[in-house]
Amino acid sequence: MTIKVGLLGIGTVGGGTFTVLKRNQQEIQRRTGKTIEIVKVADRNLELARKVVGNELTAGKVEVTDDAFSVVNDPNVDVVVELIGGYGIAKDLVLKAIENGKHVVTANKALIALHGSEIFAAAQKKGVIVAFEAAVAGGIPIIKALREGLAANRIEWIAGIINGTTNFILTEMREKGLAFADVLGEAQRLGYAEADPTFDVEGIDAAHKLTILSAIGFGIPTQFDKAYTEGITKLESKDIRYAEELGYRVKLLGITKRTAAGVELRVHPTLIPEKRLVANVNGAMNAVVVKGDAVGPTLYYGAGAGAEPTASAVVADLIDVARLASASAEQRVPYLGFQPDQMADLPILPIGEIESAYYLRMRALDKPGVLAEVTKILGDRDISIDAMMQKEPDENETEADIIILTHVTKEKNMDAAIAAIETLAAIDGKLTRIRMEELSR
Repeated sequence: MTIKVGLLGIGTVGGGTFTVLKRNQQEIQRRTGKTIEIVKVADRNLELARKVVGNELTAGKVEVTDDAFSVVNDPNVDVVVELIGGYGIAKDLVLKAIENGKHVVTANKALIALHGSEIFAAAQKKGVIVAFEAAVAGGIPIIKALREGLAANRIEWIAGIINGTTNFILTEMREKGLAFADVLGEAQRLGYAEADPTFDVEGIDAAHKLTILSAIGFGIPTQFDKAYTEGITKLESKDIRYAEELGYRVKLLGITKRTAAGVELRVHPTLIPEKRLVANVNGAMNAVVVKGDAVGPTLYYGAGAGAEPTASAVVADLIDVARLASASAEQRVPYLGFQPDQMADLPILPIGEIESAYYLRMRALDKPGVLAEVTKILGDRDISIDAMMQKEPDENETEADIIILTHVTKEKNMDAAIAAIETLAAIDGKLTRIRMEELSR
């Protein structure tokens, strides 16, 4: 039996998918007992598409078009692989493919994060598969791990480095002591960052992926609009250096936790103890830590982007479709790992209600009594101090950096404390606040 695939988009990931599927065709057939063939490719750049397809086009095995709707409407296509990205035309194409009774494989994290509920409902109605392993962390099989490998667990929290661009920038800032702007320029020259890097450096890309992980981990609808997002653009190299002196590394983490009050869903720079494995994930690599009640913390590490790493996940989804296409809906793993009528209605907590420990840096006059004023403000709000460091002022300066690490407290308590500290006459300017996570239990 042959599974016929229509490919929408043959850029970096699409080209990788075409290559991996062709190169490993024999191995894939051994695993599935079926042949998976790309029979139609749609891309606006016809010249590129023809170049990638090459001999397959000449031999008449693959059709190339610039009309994506002709692919989703083609009765000869069994599975549509959507690699266009975004949530405009991509959403229309996916919903049309589903309406036509076709299975869908996508790497589109924004589409699933924003419109997953609508897409899954449509797919359930038509009895088709929507697979999206490649939407989160590239080649790391974290979706499958959450939905299947950890299915016996009550997931307690998930924390991940799920954006390679920002991890590369933070690694370079730490290792070379450079400013954010300088490293961003280098990342763009090397191709790690886009010309417009906003989605990456402001944490939006990571929030899309975290929304999906949270939905699968806790069995809740995708709710990207309720995710708290804070990027790395305001991080200073001195804070990365001070954190290291205190035994921590700074990473942009996506964090989602199940609490008695609801679900935390947040992306922001985070201090992690340097002894944690995830703190030592450097460069453009990704890593996700999942804490289950039975298994404890588990770590998943690998390439989070790139042609063939992401294609690895796309083709794995195609293999799943080939294996399960003839199975009834009841025999398949649910889209988000939970039965559709068993999804929980847990609230997403506003950032003021989350609980975290904190790194605080303030610029203060180097004189007696300042620390006493600061610690009183913290104490009055039930915020206890874990560690403190005061840097010597530079020659001819009267101000010094004071760094305080706190124990866990509610964010709104910390907001109030920071506001009060900033009114002190001895404090110069705004405080720097970075959240801290132990990721140990």
